[in-house]
Amino acid sequence: MKGEKKFFSARNITYLAVLLALVIVLQVFSGYFKVGTTSLSFVLVPIVLGGMILGVAGGAILGFAFGLVVIFDALGGLDPFTFLLLTAGPASCVLTVILCIVKGTAAGVGSALIFKVLCNKNKYIATFVASAAAPILNTGIFVIGALCMGGTLNQTFSALGLDVTGYSVFYIVFVLCVGINFFVEFAINLICAPAIYIVDNAVGKRIRAARGAK
Repeated sequence: MKGEKKFFSARNITYLAVLLALVIVLQVFSGYFKVGTTSLSFVLVPIVLGGMILGVAGGAILGFAFGLVVIFDALGGLDPFTFLLLTAGPASCVLTVILCIVKGTAAGVGSALIFKVLCNKNKYIATFVASAAAPILNTGIFVIGALCMGGTLNQTFSALGLDVTGYSVFYIVFVLCVGINFFVEFAINLICAPAIYIVDNAVGKRIRAARGAK
């Protein structure tokens, strides 16, 4: 109970609300951030920042919210690929929902835990490692789930007008599903890591100053 009171303070709720809004906006409008045909995904940045400032609970909430937004995006027609997976059948629908929630939550929890473990040794390195861990966890769990879907992916790509006949499931997952997007997402998080470090330091100083004033 004491831990709950500490987390759900006015300060934490304010930070959580701002970061949650960023997660929603960045995911909903992710299709508008493009270089050529490659989408630039910034949504993991506030999730990592939340895990650093608010701890594992904050990372978990933001990651979970990310997973929910992905599902609602698909149901709203903003993500045709995920929509087709959700409507391919009961088993595919359940697995897709679980996959979206688990990969998002794991990205938030994993990056927060890594930062917590490393920050006492070197906060700057901890920021970079935590920032790198988020896209690795998010994409890695997606790959595992996608490999489990097997034939459903073939049907999904066919429904999108892409002929994948003769391609192995590994090629479909690693090249067509993951492709260059993972490397772009990974690079964005690493590029944003110094900014995340500066924000976290500024927030930490503000918290310490507030505590010293009491």
